[in-house]
Amino acid sequence: MTEHATIAAGTLADADWPTFGWQVDVRPALADALAAGRAVALATLYRVEGSAPRGPGAQMLFDGETAVGYFSGDCIEGDVSRHAAEVLASGEPRHLHYGMGSPWIDIRLRCGGALHVFVERLDADSAAARELIAYGQARQACTWISDGHNQTVSAGAGPSLTFEQETFRFARRFDPAPRIIVSGGDPGALAVAQIASIAGFETVLVRPGGPEMPPPFPVSRYLRCEPSDALDALGVDGWTAYVGATHEDHHDLGGCLAALRGKATWVGMIGARSRTEGRLAALRAGGASEEELARLHLSPGDPSLGKAPFEVATGILADIMKAFARIGASA
Repeated sequence: MTEHATIAAGTLADADWPTFGWQVDVRPALADALAAGRAVALATLYRVEGSAPRGPGAQMLFDGETAVGYFSGDCIEGDVSRHAAEVLASGEPRHLHYGMGSPWIDIRLRCGGALHVFVERLDADSAAARELIAYGQARQACTWISDGHNQTVSAGAGPSLTFEQETFRFARRFDPAPRIIVSGGDPGALAVAQIASIAGFETVLVRPGGPEMPPPFPVSRYLRCEPSDALDALGVDGWTAYVGATHEDHHDLGGCLAALRGKATWVGMIGARSRTEGRLAALRAGGASEEELARLHLSPGDPSLGKAPFEVATGILADIMKAFARIGASA
């Protein structure tokens, strides 16, 4: 969905439009590279001093042809790509230090802080890299542990990032990819799905009995079944959000109930506030508990933005992003 920037002569200097920074999760690009038999250079921001656009744990991935991710919004990416090309060639990991105290005084950070980046090579047959991808596909949290020469993956969630300075080794947590499931096919539902897709979310569009032709913009999956059946098939977890937007309660209420019971981090239905009591009564009749109903967002969005499809969608996506940010900070 997000185009990768081409690396020209080992740098990003020729990337006039740095869309490579849109993809912050490197696992899709890693899976593509390994499937094509290409080794990659993985760059991890493991320490930040002062102010910086990205925090510890931010990553970039280079496979000799393309790059994804960003650290500083174009201050250092070109130089990191040059080092990444050399790490790919030699196999020897590197520590890079930019900003305050850096040996490269000609590379300055606009924010005035300091960034410490570790670059390592992963071979195309890396067992640890394939295990990392497998955990992501299974939507299970895991931790990547590396000293640059030896990489392992352990199950379960730990701190977002830790590192040992003397005998360098770092551990970086990977959570399941944030996923947004949208049911519906009117302009409002499509606006939510399109913005979610552009923003890099794993986006599933569900349109009961919808056309066989896929939607006119990229999504991770397009399903034509009932929302409740779709959620049962996909599986729901804490990194899932559900937006019911068919405007037909017999579709959306089942989806909401399945999402609430699956502990989705955000569950909501688009519709007039006048329908709230009737919808709550129907969910109670369907077995929803008061605790579950307290987590439900009815008539979501930000009224101050307006009522046009993309105005409503922007408010909903902002609310969902906040919910994902909270669980990411607490994990």
